[in-house]
Order: sequence, then structure tokens, then C-alpha cells
Amino acid sequence: MTSAGDNEPVSTKPQSRVVVITGISGAGRRTAAHAMEDHGWYVVDNLPPAMLPQLCRQLLDDAVTQLAVVLDVRSRGSFDELPVVFEQLREAGVQPEICFVEASDETIVRRQESSRRPVPLQEDGRMLDGIQRERRLLSALRATADLVIDTSSLNVHQLAQRVAHAYGGSARDELRVTLVSFGFKNGVPIDSDMVLDVRFLPNPHWVPQLRPQTGLSTAVAEYVVGQPSAGLFLDQALGLIETVRPGYIREGKRQFQIGIGCTGGKHRSTAVAEELARRLRDSGLTVAVIHRDLGRE
Repeated sequence: MTSAGDNEPVSTKPQSRVVVITGISGAGRRTAAHAMEDHGWYVVDNLPPAMLPQLCRQLLDDAVTQLAVVLDVRSRGSFDELPVVFEQLREAGVQPEICFVEASDETIVRRQESSRRPVPLQEDGRMLDGIQRERRLLSALRATADLVIDTSSLNVHQLAQRVAHAYGGSARDELRVTLVSFGFKNGVPIDSDMVLDVRFLPNPHWVPQLRPQTGLSTAVAEYVVGQPSAGLFLDQALGLIETVRPGYIREGKRQFQIGIGCTGGKHRSTAVAEELARRLRDSGLTVAVIHRDLGRE
């Protein structure tokens, strides 16, 4: 077995990918891992970090080129070894990626109580104390994560969609865009890299025949996108994304999430997100759309 301190090279192939899935207990690590497994990734749960180079050597030599490893705080004694382990992988030509899954304290407490399970670092104290200990322990990993997913307002299917969009393809040298429509009354998606506010557009809520429909309907979409200011807004949003696109790729950022918000997340943000997604796909980008608050109004 190779320890974190050994310098033995890891044999690998140029296109190999290694993703470490970590994050707060109860946030959805295993849902993320199952989604990756569904898309052909070889997934290993709760591996001690020091064993990662050896596992990579064995699996990648056997032509397993997509490896995902789930790490949680049960391996906390070995977390200090991760920088050394990651450096070994980089020297061998593997650029490890970190997918960090988190949720609000309130969400974690609700989920853990429904499953009647304590969090790993709770010990004999309060659950909130255990959650805060976990956040402190994982803060360095979160700061260096390639992708942070806040699952507070996501169900398991939406989380699986986010993960599938990020890791479902083979190309890693491209920017993958996720558009999340939302309602400001339900809070801004805190994991967004950019937030666009479309509350300046006329609200279909005040048009009786449009009120019961959503931004996915043709009538609402035509009403919203057909506004003169909507066309200008979409043109400028597309131009902004095209401006930052090469810089993000150059800096190694592969996931770009844009929140698009209106009051309730039913009409304007949904219609604009769909239209912006269409334009981005036409420009050659890979785009996923999540309507976070649709149905919550």
C-alpha cells in the first residue's frame, strides 16, 4: 500500500478523471455519487485519502478512466494528507477535481431528524454543534472545490440533474452552464456564480389569462421574451457570458451557474432561463436548466 508520503508515480492515461465527492453530512453526497455511477463513473465510498494513489494506479491501469471517491468526516484524521495526495496525482498527470455538496443548517437538521440519525461529529452535544464542527473541518476543501452545490432547495432528482450535467460527458475542457430560475421570495441560490434579476420585465401574473400558466407555456414565453427590453437584456447577458467563457476555461473553471430570478419563479425567470439556454446552446455551450421554484408558488 502506498502512503501519502510516498512519491511513487501513479500510472494513468491522459484522459483520466478523478473527482472527490465531499461535503456536509445530510447534504446529498451519496445521491451525487449514485448519479455519477449512473453515468459510468467507478465510485468508491469512504476511501481513506492515503489509499487514493494506489486505487488510481490499479483502476486506471485497468482502463477505468472516470473515478469518483466519496470522502466524509469519518476520515477526518487523514484529511491533512489530501494536499500531498493531490500533488502525487498531479505529478502523474491526473488533475483531481473536488465536488462539494452542502446545505443550510436548517435543511441538514430537518433531513437528519427525519432519518433519526445524528451527524458524525455531534457526539453527546447538539446536532447544530456537530454541523458547525463539520463545516470548520471541511472549510479548506470547500474553498478549493471545483464545484459547490447547495442542495437546500433541491430535491434528489434536481441534484442528480446537476451532477449529471457536470460529470455526465467526457469532455473536460469546456464550460458547462447551469441556469437556475428562482423566485426572490424563496431566496437567492447561494451557489450561483452570477445572478440575473428579471423583475424589471412586465409580470404575467397581472394578466388574467396568463396568471395560471408558467414560463414554460408558449403564451407566457412569448409575452415575456417579446418585450423589447427582454431582447436587449438577453443579448447583453449572452455577450457577458461569451466574454467570461474563455477566461473561466483558462483558469480551470468548468462549471458556471447562473441564477435568474423574478418574484416567485413561475413566469418571467422561467421563460428567460429557457430562452437564454436556447441561445447558449446555439453558441455551442452545454447547458442545463433547473426551475427551482416552479410549483412552489
